[in-house]
Amino acid sequence: MSSILYAGVAALGNVLGALVLTTRASWSRRTLEFVLAFSAGFLVAVSLGELVPEAVSQGGIGAGGWILTGFVLVHLTQHALVGHFHFGEETHEVSAEVGVTALVGLMLHTFVDGVAIATSFAVDGRLGALVLLAVMLHKLPEGLAIGSLFVASGRSVRAAIGAALALGVATVVGAAMSSRVALIATHGLALAAGVTLYVGASNLIPEFQGKRGWAHNAWFFIGVAGYGLLAGVV
Repeated sequence: MSSILYAGVAALGNVLGALVLTTRASWSRRTLEFVLAFSAGFLVAVSLGELVPEAVSQGGIGAGGWILTGFVLVHLTQHALVGHFHFGEETHEVSAEVGVTALVGLMLHTFVDGVAIATSFAVDGRLGALVLLAVMLHKLPEGLAIGSLFVASGRSVRAAIGAALALGVATVVGAAMSSRVALIATHGLALAAGVTLYVGASNLIPEFQGKRGWAHNAWFFIGVAGYGLLAGVV
C-alpha cells in the first residue's frame, strides 16, 4: 500500500470525528477525554522517541531548526492567528471567521500529517506504522473540533462534515507532495516531529490537565507505555 493510501485511511478519522456531531447521544465526553489523554501520551512518545532522533540522524544538528519551525507554525496557525481553538467539542458560540481561520490553520497541520506519514514510510515500515497510528489517534478529536466550531459559528452539520473532509484532503495532498518537493522530502520528517510534539504536548495535554483524580493521567501514561510496547515489537 502506498503512503498516499495510508494517508487516505488516516484522513477518514477527520470525517468520523465530524460525524460524531450527529450522534452526540451515543458518546461520552469523559470517554473522549480519555482518548485525548491516551493520544497525548502516544504522540509525545512517538515524537521524542522516533521522529526527533530520526530527523537528527538524517539532517544533523540543523534538524533542530526545522523541528522548531514545525512547532512554531502550529502555534501560529492554531492559536496566535485564530485565538480560539481546542481539541474536542466546542460548546460556545463563535464567529464565522473563527471557524474559517481554524480550518485554514488545521489544514496546514493536516498537510504536515500527510508529510509525516509519507516521509516516515520512506525511512522504513516500522517508523511509518508508528507515525500512522499517532496521526490516526488525533484525527478523530481534530475532526470533532473543526466540525463543532463550524456548527457553533452557525453553519450546518453538512458544512461541518465538509470542513473535516477538507482536512482529510490536505493530509492526502501532504503525502502526495512529499516525494515531489525537494524541501519537503529533505526536511519533512523534522517538521513532522515538531508538529507531532506540539499536538501532543500543547494541544492534547491541556485538554485534560486539571481534571480531578488520576484516571486521565493514567490514560496518558498508558499511551506512553503503548508506544513503548509497540516500538519493541514492530
